[in-house]
Amino acid sequence: MFTYIMRRILMLIPVLFGVSIFIFFVMRIIPGDVAQTILGTDATPETLAQLRKDFGLNLPLYQQYLNWMGGVLTLDFGESMRTGAEVLPDILSRFKVTFELTILSAMIAWIIAIPLGILAAMKRNSNIDFGVRIVSLFGVSVPNFALATVIILVLALAFSYSPPVGYVGLFEDPLRNLQIMIIPAIVMGTSMAGAVMRMTRSSILEILMQDFIRTIRAKGAKEKVIIFQHALKNAMIPILTIIGLQVGSLLGGAVIIEQIFSLPGLGQLVLTAINQRDFMVVQGSVLFIAFVFVLVNLLVDILYAYLDPRISYK
Repeated sequence: MFTYIMRRILMLIPVLFGVSIFIFFVMRIIPGDVAQTILGTDATPETLAQLRKDFGLNLPLYQQYLNWMGGVLTLDFGESMRTGAEVLPDILSRFKVTFELTILSAMIAWIIAIPLGILAAMKRNSNIDFGVRIVSLFGVSVPNFALATVIILVLALAFSYSPPVGYVGLFEDPLRNLQIMIIPAIVMGTSMAGAVMRMTRSSILEILMQDFIRTIRAKGAKEKVIIFQHALKNAMIPILTIIGLQVGSLLGGAVIIEQIFSLPGLGQLVLTAINQRDFMVVQGSVLFIAFVFVLVNLLVDILYAYLDPRISYK
């Protein structure tokens, strides 16, 4: 296992290297000039040239890339072209908000999805099964932003609710923090739950048709024992796969939800930086997101071996 983990960690290097090259050159071909954006339309050619020199934008592209990557290797992601603040501390600060939102959303999704998926599999082709499938289809089909808009509108009209303004950290005021985060978490958790619910149902049904389940039934085991002690653990690998992909994506920043609810998360940081042509922030954020996504997938692969003894990593 240790050898496998080390091999996967080494595989991070070419992946992150490729991501760094891609995002660096993509940012350079996006229309717009960061110097012109900062100085405005009244800027003179001299001030524009000086600002580009200060940012290093007058250097050849390969030199700009090598300078940036040299800093990244020492955990120096550079400074924001707009604010002058260091990029990495800003990313980590915003990531805490996104991480909390992801964990809350995932908890809500799993609490809803896995029990309902199991129930639908146990009651196959019943009214309960059809109801669960409709709910899961709703979760998969309705976009986050549409669901968020509907929830806010319904709460506003029915209960005179308005989303809290500003953000308060979890450890500063837990109750206030929960009031701010719960509605966005429900919105994202609903979308996550739809896919997990469908996968749970189909995986359980597939396992229930296996020969070893028939043998267990022939021995007189109760249906609940079959489901929870035998079928569920064997069905967890595909469920865990989709959970890992969802969590990795959300940790990368729930851009639309953070924008709608004014949450100062990583997604909002990236969106703002793109609009402002802040190269250093976008490059650093995307590289950090790629690292988090690959790390989550590594953890999922390790859990595979724990859930299924037939899987061994050498």
